[in-house]
Amino acid sequence: MTIQLTFPDGSVHEHKEGATGLDVAAAIGSRLAKAAVAVKLDGEYVDLTRPLPGSGAFEVVTEATEDGRHVIRHSAAHIMAQAVLDLFDGATFAIGPAITDGFYYDFNIGRPFAADDLERIEQRMADIVDADQVFERQEHSIAEALDLFSDQPYKTEIIESVDESEVGGGDAVTVYRNDAFLDLCRGPHLPSTGRLKAVKLLRSAGAYWRGDENRDQLQRIYGTAWESKKALEGYLHRLEEAERRDHRRLGNELDLFSFPPELGPGLAVWHPKGGLLRTIIEDYSRRTHLSHDYQIVASPHVAKAQLWQTSGHLDFYAEGMYPGMVLDEQTEYRMKPMNCPFHILIFKSSGRSYRELPLRLYELGTVYRYERSGVVHGLLRARGFTQDDSHIFAMESQLGDELQNLLDFTLMVLRDFGFDEFEADLSTRPDKYVGQDDLWDKAEVALQQVLETAGLPFQIAEGEGAFYGPKIDVHVRDAIGRRWQLSTLQVDFAQPENFDLLFASGQNTRERPVMIHRALMGSIERFVGILVEHYAGAFPGWLSPVQAALVPVADRHIEYARKVATSLGEAGVRVEIDEADDTVGEKIRRAITQKTPAVLVVGDQDIENNTVGLRLRGDEHERRGIEVDAAVQELVALGAPPR
Repeated sequence: MTIQLTFPDGSVHEHKEGATGLDVAAAIGSRLAKAAVAVKLDGEYVDLTRPLPGSGAFEVVTEATEDGRHVIRHSAAHIMAQAVLDLFDGATFAIGPAITDGFYYDFNIGRPFAADDLERIEQRMADIVDADQVFERQEHSIAEALDLFSDQPYKTEIIESVDESEVGGGDAVTVYRNDAFLDLCRGPHLPSTGRLKAVKLLRSAGAYWRGDENRDQLQRIYGTAWESKKALEGYLHRLEEAERRDHRRLGNELDLFSFPPELGPGLAVWHPKGGLLRTIIEDYSRRTHLSHDYQIVASPHVAKAQLWQTSGHLDFYAEGMYPGMVLDEQTEYRMKPMNCPFHILIFKSSGRSYRELPLRLYELGTVYRYERSGVVHGLLRARGFTQDDSHIFAMESQLGDELQNLLDFTLMVLRDFGFDEFEADLSTRPDKYVGQDDLWDKAEVALQQVLETAGLPFQIAEGEGAFYGPKIDVHVRDAIGRRWQLSTLQVDFAQPENFDLLFASGQNTRERPVMIHRALMGSIERFVGILVEHYAGAFPGWLSPVQAALVPVADRHIEYARKVATSLGEAGVRVEIDEADDTVGEKIRRAITQKTPAVLVVGDQDIENNTVGLRLRGDEHERRGIEVDAAVQELVALGAPPR
């Protein structure tokens, strides 16, 4: 008996029944077999040493790929759990998945883990790796599995729920054994513990069982694992760099914003420099939208709850909204989590003709979402934030062109802010959706075509679209290679129906428009947080709140410094004079620490010659004797906005 395996290149290969993925990889080549950690058959993971269950599309999963790293990290999580149970009597363990760039596992040892605990666990993991224990896959009935894990309450709860995502589903429970250690798992795993080449435990933190704050407080250990020590070292270096760039720390050091505890989690106040940075970004946004045929609108922060009932938010998004406020005996109001219903009401405020379409409405609208305290993260995940929100109302026939214009506009803006690496996800129709099938087909084809026309690498997220329409999510890579989701283009068939939106066609019939949601920066707050980390606080000249620091050598030079500052200010350069009673060296160091793009030093000779000393960010030395007019021109060019 044989099985037929279709390789990624389309070729079909025949192998004996009972062949393992490793057998097939070895038949292709020894180097591939050495790098393999698992295989896929018809898209499903299969352990490398497990006999292939039948014919199908076959793919080898190698260690230096995202799929391969997932297998490595999944195996590392099991080895960590084994080490914890070996070291701590009575320890119980819960769930331990692979995550982006790492893994974690949740435990209950009756107390938090200490730093020296992590060192002991890491050493015990090294012993388990050295022992090269084989990962053995087993299947058990639910009754057998309950008996195997009778001393592990979290595992028994999982088994009793028979959650397919955690134990394989159906009546069979999948278990992996290495040595005497057992764990519930769908797999796959490395062939043996000895294949784990590079692992590091990072930190521990509290975590509630099942994410429910009313249930047990567990202790979560985070770690990372890679295919080589070199890859691990590279990642740890990126972590150090990410810590150095953390927008919360830099926001404090650069005096941009803060998060006073009196306000509550997820709410920031903007200091003068941060407020100026935000204004520069918002002014750019307004200016650029106006030059691309958008119309600026504004809307209130609250509305009657009935509006959110009509839009569907109270049915689909109530947990993310703040509780209602009853302002009289009958009327409940809600703080807005979205701007879209207000823009819909603007469209509906008068009869619309096809001649007005596409109608592009734009607002810097502040919204409020009740994020749980555990997920709030500085400006990146806030409870109150301002979106650069646009909603476009178009005819069906305009959909393709409008989406292309939107994507081109999006990439132009992101490039202006210094991003040049883009990827996208195309999320398609879910199982439950509203709207006509032909409209969904048209929208999905249009979205895919605009991505292909733009030459943007993308992957299709099957079934991940919203119930009301498909979407494109645009991701950028920052200066240290991290991937950030920023812009969203989303087609909406539901809201025009919910609000009975109509326009007069050229044939004088009443037709329903298609609605496109577009958040380009996502939110101003999150965008600023990403920019701070992308630039490590050293913004390009046009974005820097202070573009030039003026340093008088002594008090007698302050009056001249003020004259130079006036010349710079009249030319549109944002300048700050350091009049503190400090040495010149201390003032220059302060300007450099504040990441100011230009430092101008003035002394006796400058007063006599109408000159300055000029040092730009990145220069090793100061240039002396620069005429003031020449310095002004240079700094005006340095601070010129992209458009």
